[in-house]
Amino acid sequence: MTPVRVGLCGASMALTSYAERFRVLEVQQTFYEPPREATLKRWRADVPSSFEFTVKAWQLITHEAKSPTYRRLRTPLSTAERAEAGGFRWTPVVERAWETTLGCAAILEATAILLQCPASFRPSEDAIARLREFLSRARRPVGVQLVWEPRGPWPDEVVRALCEELNLTHAADPFLRRSLTPTAYYRLHGITGARHEYTEAELAELAGIVGAGPAYVMFNNIPRAADAQRFSQLVRG
Repeated sequence: MTPVRVGLCGASMALTSYAERFRVLEVQQTFYEPPREATLKRWRADVPSSFEFTVKAWQLITHEAKSPTYRRLRTPLSTAERAEAGGFRWTPVVERAWETTLGCAAILEATAILLQCPASFRPSEDAIARLREFLSRARRPVGVQLVWEPRGPWPDEVVRALCEELNLTHAADPFLRRSLTPTAYYRLHGITGARHEYTEAELAELAGIVGAGPAYVMFNNIPRAADAQRFSQLVRG
């Protein structure tokens, strides 16, 4: 793997144009409503063989049905199914959602699957037990990293121990906390909010955090394309 890989969370432009500027893309659509197989195949065909996809796991795995993100869900769920969704509960709904996510990853030849938790997923004994059970039961494809982004007050020692135990890569916003695994997966959400534009000083600080890698640096703020391109030039220089 290239020591430092820079890309975006969501392309924000035509994929062919994107692939001319960046070498890795974190696919967001798989979180809200996984695309059709034909769409995924077209995406894979539209980029060079060396281009890398990572995918965000379907929200039915991580987020409960009360999450506002479910407004973008088109798959119909019964009341009983909605009660079974999210929180890493090993239910038929979550198992199907995981298999769907794996199918998307396979078509895209994705190198990583991101499990992004809502801030409401706290480090309780019950939550940790559900995470462990999910990862003990979930099929894990060879050569695909599982990336975990806990949000909220997760102590470093708990995150580090779980990542080591469960073979996870730790995702974090580097301006909030550092990644705690040998390969870092950084997701930059914007220091002052989604509209934040990173200053030259902040990008220099980021370069210092990332160092020689290995690391993914994925921009998720609104002006992400320009910020990511500036950072790419900085680390290349």
